[in-house]
Amino acid sequence: MPTPHLLNDIDQQLADWLAQRKLPAFRAKQIRHWLFAGRVEGFSEMSNLPKKLQEELAESFSLETAEMTRHTEAEDGTEKLLLTLAGGGQIECVLLRDRHRRTLCISTQVGCGMGCVFCASGLDGVDRNLTTGEILEQVFLLQRRLSPDERVSHLVVMGMGEPLANLGALLPALDQIAREDGLGISHRRITISTVGLPKAIRRLADLDTRYRLAISLHAPTDELRDQIVPVNKKMPLADILDAADYYFDHSGRRLTFEYVLLADLNDQPAHAHGLVKLLTGRTALVNVIPYNPVAGLPYATPSPAAQETFQRILESGGLAVRFRHRKGDKINAACGQLRRSQAGLPIAQN
Repeated sequence: MPTPHLLNDIDQQLADWLAQRKLPAFRAKQIRHWLFAGRVEGFSEMSNLPKKLQEELAESFSLETAEMTRHTEAEDGTEKLLLTLAGGGQIECVLLRDRHRRTLCISTQVGCGMGCVFCASGLDGVDRNLTTGEILEQVFLLQRRLSPDERVSHLVVMGMGEPLANLGALLPALDQIAREDGLGISHRRITISTVGLPKAIRRLADLDTRYRLAISLHAPTDELRDQIVPVNKKMPLADILDAADYYFDHSGRRLTFEYVLLADLNDQPAHAHGLVKLLTGRTALVNVIPYNPVAGLPYATPSPAAQETFQRILESGGLAVRFRHRKGDKINAACGQLRRSQAGLPIAQN
């Protein structure tokens, strides 16, 4: 039988295990420190624990269950890991370096069930949710890619999968990360990206999580969004925006609306004007992302002129706008690309 994964429920499992052996409770604090600050690979590296305790912990718990199948690195410092999970399937996670920022991008599902037409992650649908431990493993594996003088400053849940479809595993993982005896990352520096699940957005607000929320719009109208994000047919823009307003009212966090710019599909001046009309009056940032091409899919990056026009219209309409600089293009850093290239899977679906 496989040993329990300690990262699935660190505090309770350690408390129970130590109590059963009549060991002092302070050992749990030591182990937590090694996990989150020590960047260790196993219990044998926890040098202030007795050797016998190290051995008993290793016999009782699994600490790392994922295997790093591939590691790629770009000239800009972006690193991407392809992980093969003991529970089945492969996922990707990314370390982004940008001046003083060190951002981790993590996944929540094997695959994705949202079906966004331009995204490699969801081409095969969703296989399963990740466990809390599998989510935390990504953080620890990426953290060990940092040099001793580097520290994780931000975390984005923008990898494979729809985060709000796996809140039961995600929220305990984020709680561990945000704690002072975790990584100590402020809630305002943790961003959850979602295609927009209204009920789950409202649940986040009611739980007073206060994480930053990034909602993927990709279109200013339901008619166009139905084509790009098929689940929109069940959860139209009006419902998503109502839930987003509810989240803002409860959290006070400025919302981010993400918009992947696809050449000749959603990048025309009329689309930009429609986006201004849709978002005017909301305390929000529009994060425009020029498309990162996926081999085999029939979508392209808009021309520089189209991008400039789109940005000018948004800004002249009074919206706060950021055009995201694409990082890691040469290492298949767009979600799902590395997994498919490693498996030799075809991309084209049409």
